[in-house]
Amino acid sequence: MKKFLVTALGIVVLLMLLLQSRTVQGVLIGWYLPEFPHPPDTVSVLSDAAGGEIHFPSASPFDLDVVLDGMKGATPTTGLGYLTVPEAASAQHPVPAMIILPGSGGISPGREREYAELLMRNGIASFVLEYYLPRGMTPDFPYLVRTSNVTEFDIVTDAYAALKLLSTSTRIDPRRIGLMGFSYGGMAARFAIDERFREALVPELPGFALYADFYGPCFQKLDTTRARAVPLLTLRGTDDASNDLAACAARERELAALGVVVQPHVFPGAGHAWENTAPRMLRDNPYLRGCELDYDAKGFAYLDGKHITDIRAGASRFERIAARITSGGAYEDCLQYGYIVGHDEESTRRGYELLLDFLARNFATGDAVPRAAG
Repeated sequence: MKKFLVTALGIVVLLMLLLQSRTVQGVLIGWYLPEFPHPPDTVSVLSDAAGGEIHFPSASPFDLDVVLDGMKGATPTTGLGYLTVPEAASAQHPVPAMIILPGSGGISPGREREYAELLMRNGIASFVLEYYLPRGMTPDFPYLVRTSNVTEFDIVTDAYAALKLLSTSTRIDPRRIGLMGFSYGGMAARFAIDERFREALVPELPGFALYADFYGPCFQKLDTTRARAVPLLTLRGTDDASNDLAACAARERELAALGVVVQPHVFPGAGHAWENTAPRMLRDNPYLRGCELDYDAKGFAYLDGKHITDIRAGASRFERIAARITSGGAYEDCLQYGYIVGHDEESTRRGYELLLDFLARNFATGDAVPRAAG
């Protein structure tokens, strides 16, 4: 199956390059990609016994402009997450919770589920999101297809849909729900601080209580102008080339200027994804460095004063995917390969300690409040 998908992808990309019509390219993409699955057991309100695999209503905007346009044209999606709640949690004693966003490689051995276990041992519920499978992206699809088909804005949308869901649980304190993510998910977690997402996706809720960004790339600038004065923990490594530390510091200063309480930490000698069980090594993975992707007021991306694609409001999801795939030439001056990835016991230990301290200090107060309606 995987060999067939790779062969079919090569044919589709070749035809897309030959056929310049964005509409025709969208049709080709639609032929190649599977439909979104919609399991029948979707829930909008969590029961007192809820746990494990949970399906919930979400959506897929693909691009920022769709979010800012009120989610018009977003594709209805059935989200997927894995819920863990401490046994001591109850309606009388609701616990804090963290929504966890995986990196672009998906849920990885040594990381997301291990953090969920760590949180549970410390009295905190967790909801690990799986954002590929709900959009038909099984492991058989090549990495670049999965990351081209599921965007950071899809992930942010899942995060807010999960916030709405967790806010219905009697065992979880809706005032103490935070968001954390790794790499691609870390970038999405940081994006979610922008108030425009909350206003577009869950205007009835106050938003997340806090955020944690684990080595999320910093080449994108949303031009955020409004954010709540909430805490943000950031963890990065000096040997992680995929994180431009100067760009990350700039993103953090921008958020701090809006009232976000940024608590940055940079680990000397640490690479990328230090929690993963895979051995630490230099991997030939692509990353962007040395360019800054900006967004205009309507949510369209541009680089060096020029829009990245010709996509406009009303374009289909398949046309948007085609535009993203064929826009690679715009990044030729900043596309690089190779950064250190893999297990680092000391950085993992420090990350655990800093996260638990951050949560203990910021989740220390907060009485239960009425929960969101389903």
